[in-house]
Amino acid sequence: MSEINKIRLSKSVVGKDEADAVSKIIIENGYLGMGAPVQEFENKIQAYLKTDNKVICVNSGTAALHLALMSLNLDPGDEVLVQSLTFAACFQAISAAGLKPIPCEIYPETCTIDLQDAEKRITKKTKAIMPIHYASRTGDLDKIYEFAKKHNLRVIEDAAHAFGTICKEKKVGSLGDITCFSFDGIKNITSGEGGAIVTKDPAVIQYCQDARLLGIQKDTEKRVTGNRSWEFDIKHQGYRFHMSNIFAAIGLVQLSRLDNEFKPKRQQLATQYYSELQNITKIQLFENDFDRILPHIFPIRILNSKRDALRQHLLENNIECGIHYYPNHLLSYFKVNNERLSITEEVYSQLLSLPLHPEITNNQQEFIINKIKQFFI
Repeated sequence: MSEINKIRLSKSVVGKDEADAVSKIIIENGYLGMGAPVQEFENKIQAYLKTDNKVICVNSGTAALHLALMSLNLDPGDEVLVQSLTFAACFQAISAAGLKPIPCEIYPETCTIDLQDAEKRITKKTKAIMPIHYASRTGDLDKIYEFAKKHNLRVIEDAAHAFGTICKEKKVGSLGDITCFSFDGIKNITSGEGGAIVTKDPAVIQYCQDARLLGIQKDTEKRVTGNRSWEFDIKHQGYRFHMSNIFAAIGLVQLSRLDNEFKPKRQQLATQYYSELQNITKIQLFENDFDRILPHIFPIRILNSKRDALRQHLLENNIECGIHYYPNHLLSYFKVNNERLSITEEVYSQLLSLPLHPEITNNQQEFIINKIKQFFI
């Protein structure tokens, strides 16, 4: 596949404005660690979400999940319900927190967690549920929170795909228990690497603010004013998980580009894919609500065991495609008695993600769609 002509599956869409912002941090600010720019990014995210919830920025979405889990002060070996069809970061964050991920089935219509299956897996050690907003879709959050209330569970929403998505007339992250975002290079906005925890729980806020800075109590208050804590106390395990000023500078520019540039382009691409592919009988599409969903990826289901052949056909035509995701219950580290999740495994065998990022041109998308149609003729 030629790197020059290849249509990328995903891409970091950054340019001169981001470069200028980073240059300003390097040349004018002179401090590359965590300072006022990080607090500014947190405040701008909070304003964008239109929420009173606090935003705590960290250096990755995985770190956000890890700290959110640690903040719950659970016992080692306590269990977290999570769908198997998700990126390995979710399972790794749970296990890194000393907890046990319990793989659950998905609803095939949305690839979000199947609550009926999850309920069968509850034990006395079950303390939390981590719904994954797969392909920017939240599933039925009302039912998820009703489920959590019924079983006395904390909710950590993995919204890595869903920054900018609307649910119940509110942006994801503005409501709920704890929400975690990712701002890595290919997400709806990027800060190079980065993530955020959003919550109104004072205990979670204080824990995450301290723990991202090695557990040094209230060090955040010093850092954002350009100072350091020289005499301090530490009361729990901490991590080097804070966001840098360089990351925040990139994120601030990206956030300013989201609504006028990235969002309409992603929604336009997703809408066009849906319109052109919906009548192909061997393709099954997920629900279409792109006025509310800000799509991070565009997965489709290829029926009749044709997924791998179509994937190869697209690759031969310089079109990158992906598979989101290999089920975690099939990974050696997370296997439990070789348990099988039949729905998850069937859907996984059908999934194929098409190129989706703001620099895909209309001509490129037309080429992709024509090559898919050509395959099924």
